[in-house]
Amino acid sequence: MLTSVPLRLVLASQSPARRKLLQAAGIEPDVLVSGVDESQVVSERAQELCLELARLKAQAVLGRLRPDPDERTLVLGCDSVLAFDGEILGKPADAADATRRWQRMRGRSGVLHTGHCLLDVVHESRAEAVASTTVHFADISDDEIAAYVATGEPLAVAGAFTIDGLGGAFLTGIEGDPGTVVGLSLPLLRSLLAELELNITDLWTKVAPGGQEIEHLG
Repeated sequence: MLTSVPLRLVLASQSPARRKLLQAAGIEPDVLVSGVDESQVVSERAQELCLELARLKAQAVLGRLRPDPDERTLVLGCDSVLAFDGEILGKPADAADATRRWQRMRGRSGVLHTGHCLLDVVHESRAEAVASTTVHFADISDDEIAAYVATGEPLAVAGAFTIDGLGGAFLTGIEGDPGTVVGLSLPLLRSLLAELELNITDLWTKVAPGGQEIEHLG
């Protein structure tokens, strides 16, 4: 599976963790923020919700692109939610919400679902799927919860925790791809690219990562 024209990957997400994950894998994406209002999408199934949000983000960015005929442009939308104790948890509403969540989650487990939607602009094709990883939370103290919430980190992420930041110390283990918990599964991305008759190696670049500004779309 070889491409005869240069490939461009546009990441429809403002998440620095997703971008960093791609860069570490040799992929330098352009970053455009979709502006999708996540609160407008409602579903009782976590996998359906995160996939629909990923699809909407990718489509929102697609509608604002001006594809170059000399390159093949791909748009990747991702969204993550935590399924815990029969509830679907996105980003906490505020510090009090994050605190309550951690008081419930500590010593227990949840499943982090990340939806991926990959659009091929030129060929007008789509590949999408959900990656799921079980996360085991440490039985942390009230003081640790208070200190963690005070950093602001859990307020900005689905489920109120990270694996690649301060929250990583409060996880005892995972079952599945750690990238799913970060917000983007590289093995799943590879599979989606294969559906579009592309190799993930087609996206490898020698461009040094970093220094790229995020363009916000209205």
